[in-house]
Amino acid sequence: MNHTTKIILMKRLLTIFFAGFLSFTIMANENLYPLLTNVPNREVTSLNGDWDYIVDRYEVGYYDYRLKPSKWGFFRDQKPKSETDLVEYSFEASDKMFIPRDWNSSDENLYFYEGTVWFRRAFEFSPSLNERYFLYFGAVNYEALVYLNGEYIGSHKGGFTPFNFDVTDKLKEGENFVVVKVDNTRHKDEVPTVNTDWWNYGGITRDVLIIEEADTFVRDFSISLSEDTYTGISGWVQLDGDNLQTSVKVSIPELKKEVSVTPDENGRGAFSISAKPELWSPENPKLYEISLSVAGNKMNEQIAFRHVDTRGNEILINDKPVYLSGICIHEEAPFRGGRFSSAAEAHTLLSWAKEMNANFVRLAHYPHNEYMVREAEKMGILLWSEIPVYWTISFTNEETLQNAKNQLEEMITRDKNRGAVIIWSLANETPVSDVRNQFLTQLVEHARGIDDSRLISMAMEKEYHDAYTPAINDPLMGLVDVVSFNSYIGWYDGLPEKCSKMNWELPANKPVIISEFGGGAKQGNHGTKNQIWTEEFQEDLYIQSVAMFDKMNLAGTCPWILMDFRSPRRLLPGIQDGWNRKGLISNDGIKKKAFFIMKDWYELKN
Repeated sequence: MNHTTKIILMKRLLTIFFAGFLSFTIMANENLYPLLTNVPNREVTSLNGDWDYIVDRYEVGYYDYRLKPSKWGFFRDQKPKSETDLVEYSFEASDKMFIPRDWNSSDENLYFYEGTVWFRRAFEFSPSLNERYFLYFGAVNYEALVYLNGEYIGSHKGGFTPFNFDVTDKLKEGENFVVVKVDNTRHKDEVPTVNTDWWNYGGITRDVLIIEEADTFVRDFSISLSEDTYTGISGWVQLDGDNLQTSVKVSIPELKKEVSVTPDENGRGAFSISAKPELWSPENPKLYEISLSVAGNKMNEQIAFRHVDTRGNEILINDKPVYLSGICIHEEAPFRGGRFSSAAEAHTLLSWAKEMNANFVRLAHYPHNEYMVREAEKMGILLWSEIPVYWTISFTNEETLQNAKNQLEEMITRDKNRGAVIIWSLANETPVSDVRNQFLTQLVEHARGIDDSRLISMAMEKEYHDAYTPAINDPLMGLVDVVSFNSYIGWYDGLPEKCSKMNWELPANKPVIISEFGGGAKQGNHGTKNQIWTEEFQEDLYIQSVAMFDKMNLAGTCPWILMDFRSPRRLLPGIQDGWNRKGLISNDGIKKKAFFIMKDWYELKN
């Protein structure tokens, strides 16, 4: 080897080394930029479409043979430069997957797969001077390591909340490429933990966008009715950029209202407007177009003005008691299965809820796609949104707590301007203990510190004084605004006729919601009402349940669940076959007999 060749080789090795160096120090949620909100109304370039993907069971695209992060990782998208160049992978020669989509329902070979898959998307781009650019992901399940043009830009943990990175100085003229290492492996100390009752759909499951903004822009804002009044609107704006004290004009054309806000040195500015808007409610889902203008750049948003509160055991919308005629929904695509990823699929699910006379949906058990939240608001459906602190979370682990706080903050940040959301839920069926109580207390405090305008709840456990006298005595009852619990009388607890014998002991000073109830039936499986798994058994269980609820002083009910959904826990051949069959509608979209019991009962409640 001559001297010149040695120098060239050394330069190539150094280039490769520094290109891969960042992968040695990757931490969870590293390099995240503060979350940009109101993304559907911003200027964006979509990266949705066909992505190349490589299934990497042994993570050879990340680790070398000594199990250390490799400088030769797949993030480089390396291609042979000669006939003798050894490269043992190729994105271009690999299969393609349409994104957003989960890999389990996209590739039959990945139906049960949990592990690492690498995704790559090449795209043409032409950055403009004096513009800011952010790479935005609606959600990636579960851990994402993100690279742009061979450079590590950051990571994120949590499968159901959005995140973004500033890529202003990393995009180049012409061809660019994004590589994402996605890993949906379950771990005990994650959120959720290893034990769930839904399918662990892996992949880039929501939109991927490049957001374009001016040098100085509105990154975040809040606008709502002023507290305790119907004649005022108030809020705040948060600027980002070089000129943080630039004036922001907030306009509501339909109300003929406009105000100028001058932020402080941190870019934060509060405002208030004297106005009496038409109120949003399930009966009247009124939305106002607003605009926020900075230095000639305008961004629009649609806002619902309403109040939510409690009084004794009632939930109030605009000071009027409302019974939450609810239904639980998983983010399962109607008809095809898998994660849904479009406004049309969200609309289908919500239309079924409306057909059942529901005015309320519990988004279980994690923050749902933003399409779902915005569609619900347009359709006049109240929402409960929760984070996946589910069952056996590692309550003693500080990193688990920080992960839960981060997911909670990302959920609230994204949806705080959605008037349809009236309840933040922080947990589901978590066993009472001192460490659990401390963990959830910190989440309650964190939620209220971010947004104190909504109600706080969690699906609690119940205890029995005797076989027919259940009570809710959770130590955290004093912290929440709404007491909620799951009840499976007639399914996991006795037979349906047990419902008529129950003596519930419920708190009298707070609203109470049955956050889950019901039982399973395979659509089309018929028999007597005493034959389990038949539509007739499920129908009778619902008849007995609503008769029991009529004797209880409840603020709402949420059957489990609108539609059958996939779950690895459900193994009974010929009946479940990997599906939780508690849906009132089959995964093929066919309504079961119990659907009509709830439809008729909710018509009376409303």
